[in-house]
Amino acid sequence: MILEMKVPSPGESITEVEIAEWLVQDGDYVEKDQAIAEVDSDKATLELPAEASGTITLKAEVGDAVEVGAVVCLIDTSAEKPSDTPETYKGGGDEGGANKEETKELMKDLNSGETKANHEKAPAPTNKTYASGTASPAAKKVLAEKGIDASTVQGTGKDGRITKEDAINAVPSMGTPTGGNRGSSRSKMSMLRRKVAERLVEAKNTTAMLTTFNEVDMTPIFDIRKQYKEEFKAKHGVGLGFMSFFTLAVVRALKMYPAVNSMIDGKEMISYDFCDISIAVSGPKGLMVPVIRNAENLSFRGVESEVKRLALRARDGQITVDEMTGGTFTISNGGVFGSMLSTPIINPPQSGILGMHNIVERPVAVDGKVEIRPIMYVALSYDHRIIDGKESVGFLVAVKEALENPIELLMDNNITKALEM
Repeated sequence: MILEMKVPSPGESITEVEIAEWLVQDGDYVEKDQAIAEVDSDKATLELPAEASGTITLKAEVGDAVEVGAVVCLIDTSAEKPSDTPETYKGGGDEGGANKEETKELMKDLNSGETKANHEKAPAPTNKTYASGTASPAAKKVLAEKGIDASTVQGTGKDGRITKEDAINAVPSMGTPTGGNRGSSRSKMSMLRRKVAERLVEAKNTTAMLTTFNEVDMTPIFDIRKQYKEEFKAKHGVGLGFMSFFTLAVVRALKMYPAVNSMIDGKEMISYDFCDISIAVSGPKGLMVPVIRNAENLSFRGVESEVKRLALRARDGQITVDEMTGGTFTISNGGVFGSMLSTPIINPPQSGILGMHNIVERPVAVDGKVEIRPIMYVALSYDHRIIDGKESVGFLVAVKEALENPIELLMDNNITKALEM
């Protein structure tokens, strides 16, 4: 029986995917549920599992854009499984796969060599003498006037001597000649990367984006983490990081300034009474933005657990489209890469994004005295079409206040209860 495998729908509104990589080869025997391909949508990279066991016939090439529901391969379910030996096994195991690849490369080399032997004329050997690469007196003069090194010119005279004509025809390289490697490569951008690029350009072109900045004294958070992080991790199995403080500070500020938790839909503004916080995390295919749902209902432990879960799923390539769909506000932490300051780009159709940055000890004035404090610069990019300057500045100040006074504003003056110790 021949089974037609069709592209399943990765999620709502996705109509096509791109074959990022085939994990098997045409004619391989595959097991049911074995990952046979990676496909890129405009939101994520997903694995395509075999729907049955049998011999596979590929119907699409790497890089092809195929519609959801289109046939990408055939599986002959009546085929018998070959014996699991290096000579005959062609499945996805390490030993069989390695021998298969070695055989493929060997045949490729042999075929390539045969083609060259049959169809290409071998170049005539060049006689190497003292004259090879040496410029004639007339050629030397011309090359000196042009500022060209004789070693960069191919001579056409006897035994490779550089003639005056060679020197006249030589073209000087632009810029300072260094003799270094000047190679380049070209590769196709994945569908996910292309979609990210389109959304970034869309955000710049369709929103009235502005950015406001502030600084946060992280001393109170440092003190809390220093005192409670070990006990917190031992009890809950997750670390007490900065994301829980920032997420809860953002949730508080969004309640105070609901316009920041809104988006434009045509001629209308949609405001949300919940806080779905998108967090930017780094995955194997680039930046991904999974969503913490109803963050307003989560505790410090709840936020940290969800951040860890989503980050691990993104790292392992298991994140789903649904987990990255939606979001009413985004937090991006460029500080983990060493960024001091940036203007983050809005994640459309959202209207605001908070940028976190690295923490650096800086001299600051405290009660009329100069002290060294751990300072983080924060940035809020916002859509000025629906968020006024007063609201944007007020929002960022509210975030700053909560981070600099977390015990009162985020923990209700009860650290033990807030951390569920």
